[in-house]
Amino acid sequence: MDFTPTEEQSAAADLAARILGDHSTHERLAAAGTGSDAGLWKELCAAGLVGAVADTGLLGLVLLLEEQGRVTAQVPFAASCVYGLLAVTAHGSPEQRERLLPGIADGTVVVTGAISDAPALSASAPLPGSPSRSSPSASSSPSPSPSPSSSSSSLFSSLSSSRSVFGTLTGVLPAVPWLREATHVLVADDRRRLWLVRTAEAAASEPVELTAPWSAGRLTLDGTPGEALGAAGAYEDLLATARTAFAGLQAGVCAGSLARAVEHTNAREQFGQPLAARQGVQLRAADAYMDIEAIRVTAYEAAWRRDEGLPYATHALTAAWWASEAGRRVVHTGQHLHGGAGADLGHPVHRHFLWGRQLDAYLGCGGELLQELGELIANGKVET
Repeated sequence: MDFTPTEEQSAAADLAARILGDHSTHERLAAAGTGSDAGLWKELCAAGLVGAVADTGLLGLVLLLEEQGRVTAQVPFAASCVYGLLAVTAHGSPEQRERLLPGIADGTVVVTGAISDAPALSASAPLPGSPSRSSPSASSSPSPSPSPSSSSSSLFSSLSSSRSVFGTLTGVLPAVPWLREATHVLVADDRRRLWLVRTAEAAASEPVELTAPWSAGRLTLDGTPGEALGAAGAYEDLLATARTAFAGLQAGVCAGSLARAVEHTNAREQFGQPLAARQGVQLRAADAYMDIEAIRVTAYEAAWRRDEGLPYATHALTAAWWASEAGRRVVHTGQHLHGGAGADLGHPVHRHFLWGRQLDAYLGCGGELLQELGELIANGKVET
C-alpha cells in the first residue's frame, strides 16, 4: 500500500489549507456561532474543492478534511462530500448523478446525513419509476399509494440504472448535523436502505444544540417522500465511507489542538523556563502526537483501500475506533496543557475540544465500535 498523495491530491490539500486558514480566524469563527460560514463555503466550492473529491477519491477527501479540522472551519464540507458527492457518485443512477452532482459541486445543493448502525426510520416504496411529489420531473403528478411494506424490499432491490424508486418515510431523527444549511438529507430505513429526502418536504425541522457549534436540527418525517439511492450493499459502503472521512476530520481537529498546545507551552514561562521544557508536558504532547498518527494512518489505509476497490469496512471501523478513543484523549490533552486558559469557553483551543468530543460521539462510543470489530473478527469477517 502507498499512502503518498498524488500531485492532484496534494495540490487540492494545499489550496484547501490556504483558503481555510485565511478565512477561519478566531474572530470570524466566533461571529459565525453555530451557523455555517456562507462566504467560506462559497469560496471552497468556487475553487472546485468539493467537485474535486470525485477525482481525488476518499483519500483525497481525508486530506481535505484534515485541513478543515485543523482550523475547525464552520462549513458542511465533510457532510456534503460524504453523504452527497461520494454517495451519489458511487450509488446513484446515471440520471441521479447528472441531476444532483453539479449542484453538490457548486454548493447550491448541500447534503447531510443521518446514518447510524441502527437505523430506526420506517419506509414504504411504490413501484420502481413511479412518480412522487419529490420527483423534480413529476412534481405535479399525484403521489401513488405505497405498496405493502412486505413487497418493498424486492422492489428496492430491483432498482435499475434507468428507473428510480420513490417512497415515503416516517420517523424522527433527533440530531442531524448541518441540517439548517442542508437542502437534502440522506437517511437509512430500518431495512438499511438509503433514501434521499428534501428538507423542505419534511414534516418538521427545529434547531438543536450539539456539543460542537454545528448547525444541527431535529428532523421529523411523517409520510415524507424520499428517493431511493443505491441497491443492496449501499448502506454498508456509505457507513464505512463516513467513518473513514470523519476519522480524517478528527485527525485534523486533534492536530490543530496539539499545535495550539505546543505554541502555548513554548511561549508560557514558569519559574524562568518555558512549560514545554518540563518532562511531564513533553510526555503528554508526545503521547498525543502518537495518537494523532494512529488516527491518521488508519484513516489513510481505509481510504486507500476504498479507492483501490478493496474491502475496507473493518479498516474503516478501526479508524473510527482510533478517532473516537484517541481523539478524546488528544483534545483533553490540548485543553489541559493550556492550564486554566483551556477552560475558557472563548479560547480557540476550546473549539477543538468541543469538535473532538462531538466527533467522538458522532463516530460512536469506542467500546461499542470495539465490540462490533470484535464480533467481525470472531465471525471471520475481517478483510485482508
